Amino acid sequence: MKSQAPQRTGNTWDVEVDTAGCFQRSASVFRGALPNQAEAGRYHLYVSLACPWAHRTLIARALKGLEAAITVDVVDHFLDDRGWTLQAQTPGATRDTVFGHERLRDIYRLTDPSYAGRITVPVLLDKQTGRIVNNESSEIIRLLNTRFQAHALRPSLDLYPEHLRQRIDAINDWVYPLINNGVYKAGFAKSQAAYDQAARGVFVGLDRAEALLATSRFIAGPRITEADIRLVTTLFRFDVVYHTHFKCNLRRVIDYPNLWAYTRDLYQTPGIGDSLDLEHVKQHYFASHEALNPCRIVPLGPETPSFDAPHDRAALGDGHLFWSTSSSETTRRPPEAAPPSHAGTVQRS
Repeated sequence: MKSQAPQRTGNTWDVEVDTAGCFQRSASVFRGALPNQAEAGRYHLYVSLACPWAHRTLIARALKGLEAAITVDVVDHFLDDRGWTLQAQTPGATRDTVFGHERLRDIYRLTDPSYAGRITVPVLLDKQTGRIVNNESSEIIRLLNTRFQAHALRPSLDLYPEHLRQRIDAINDWVYPLINNGVYKAGFAKSQAAYDQAARGVFVGLDRAEALLATSRFIAGPRITEADIRLVTTLFRFDVVYHTHFKCNLRRVIDYPNLWAYTRDLYQTPGIGDSLDLEHVKQHYFASHEALNPCRIVPLGPETPSFDAPHDRAALGDGHLFWSTSSSETTRRPPEAAPPSHAGTVQRS
């Protein structure tokens, strides 16, 4: 007999906490691939402008020039216990242009009527079959990087070039547990010990990134790769949300000279800053997490320096989006710092 999906499929973070009070993110369920030459117009993304994981896919889509090939719908920023809505209740959000559903969970159940898991974004949908292909952001950005070359405006842009894959993977392996997921582990911790470990780990990660960026324009070398996309979506949200809402308050991104300049550099890259909506970010986190913010009051600040301020990082690398995948680039990469002993194992990247 098929199990019935529970009513509560949206704000489920508090049931993903173990007996020690540590947040343990559930793994993504839909992990399908695409043909080597995917069709333009067949695939669709459901995203949240607030969500750093979904933001990755918007950036990859824009950098590759796939706006005409892959359509997008944007959920409302408020996440309730039944998941994300598609009701165009807030500026920047859309209705479901594929099926006309009002909730993202309905799209999940079209793929699996018995689905009883978390309703998350991003979602990559096959419009022809009406089924979800993948809901794991790290895999979706690689699909966008390689499977739509015939339709990409910038097919020569390779976000995961073969000669840098080992280095990119090594960076992802500490950026995810310490920074990307680390802010959530700090914010959703239900014990002091769990919070202390996670929050300290966040700043171990940020300190490590700061050191690397002293000699490298981007985190894996002189040009943009997927490692930058994965890191910067957290940095964009850090001072506005994670510093206060998730209690990651030892330092801010603007307190790190290299990280802050790097964040501005990426923001000013066409296709990246255009996809950031801090109003959605603030409204989502502060209003959706009632357990962390019972009155759902959204703060006015912080007033941060402009993302458009000069970054002065061009001397560290040309940063051009159209680069060769020649192995000669590997001779210019900066040395990798030793990983911290508590870097942990990637559970969802």
